[in-house]
Amino acid sequence: MTVEKQPIKVAKNGDSLEMDLVEAFGGEKKAGKKSDWDKKNIAFLVSGIVGIIGGVVCLAVGILGGSKVAGELKFSQINDEKDDSAVYSDLTGEPLVDASLKTAPAYCIQTPNGTDGARPQAGLTQAGVIFEAIAEAGITRFAAIYQNPTSAVIGPIRSLRMYYLEWDTPFDCTIVHAGGAHDALVAVQSGDYKDLSEDYTYMYRGTYGTRLWNNLFTTATYLNQFSADHGYNTSNIQGFARMTPDESGRSRVDAGVKEKLDIVKVATGDTSETVADVASIDLNFGGWANFNVHYDYNAETNTYNRSYGSGVAHDVYECDAVDLGEKNPEDVCRLAQMSPAVVVAMIVQESKAADNYHESITTIGTGDAYIFQNGTAIKGSWAKGAKDQQIKFFDEDGIEVALAPGQTIVSAVPAYGSVEY
Repeated sequence: MTVEKQPIKVAKNGDSLEMDLVEAFGGEKKAGKKSDWDKKNIAFLVSGIVGIIGGVVCLAVGILGGSKVAGELKFSQINDEKDDSAVYSDLTGEPLVDASLKTAPAYCIQTPNGTDGARPQAGLTQAGVIFEAIAEAGITRFAAIYQNPTSAVIGPIRSLRMYYLEWDTPFDCTIVHAGGAHDALVAVQSGDYKDLSEDYTYMYRGTYGTRLWNNLFTTATYLNQFSADHGYNTSNIQGFARMTPDESGRSRVDAGVKEKLDIVKVATGDTSETVADVASIDLNFGGWANFNVHYDYNAETNTYNRSYGSGVAHDVYECDAVDLGEKNPEDVCRLAQMSPAVVVAMIVQESKAADNYHESITTIGTGDAYIFQNGTAIKGSWAKGAKDQQIKFFDEDGIEVALAPGQTIVSAVPAYGSVEY
């Protein structure tokens, strides 16, 4: 939806403004000879009316921040010009302070989400893209993609599944995991992958007993050292289609404002706070509330505060951008709620694997999709043509949807689950 731009007419085109004003105030237009209005009175009248019009226009410009007066009024916060010199991350769509960071090594880290000590995760707010799906027995797991990480602690790290690997492949990342399902291990070891699996040169075990087997961590320093040691100096990321920050900002306007601007009166309320078309989202993976997900749109931050279906906020440890060595996140980090900028739910065909325990998820093909961003919802579809091709999202008219910049969580909801908003 776009903002309708109303033209503001400053002067009438055509015959002289003087003649129009005479007619407007009851005078008759006569050929050759003026009416009872003499030229002097008309001059004063013209000056006065032009001054009034100018004052109204100036007031409108002051209220609305217009950059144009004649013709169209344009909102100053809507910038139609793109900065061709800006460099944006292929992973998140966000601007980069250094162009060299665009091709920096990426890492796809398999991160658990069970209630058996995996929570709270560490460093997860730094992941640019996160894939969420059931790993086994209704328990969800993440494939979290990082580029240029700085977190002092990242993890925990768990095993790999084939569908996570197929989602990871287009990001040209190092696959960071602790073992995995047989088919996934065969694929990652025999294919053209950068592979880091449970290596204590670049990982360590935490000492909190309550984490049980979910205590394998790494650090940004260790990940960067692994890349340097193996010559993995770049990643050629195939990202999602993204809007620029300016384009995303313009798309927020269609969420509306609390008080519509009216040119004939001064606004008395907050004209900047958006009202979401979709204020809350529920993603149901199955019958377990602990692994279902709820989101509340936060208009102030333009993000989605994430909670579990049980009502508990999804808090994770945010850790400083320093090398603290091999530390427990509980000792050196602070808790913060997950709040992605974009939430995507893609409906997938899912069934039990041959072992009747792990999951089998179809990643190549197409299905329904729901894209939530900027306070709005777009119903459409997803499509992935091959393992090494990135997923594309389309609206109901078949037009590819560009995602807003920022952290994006893509949840693979099984067809027997549900998306509610």
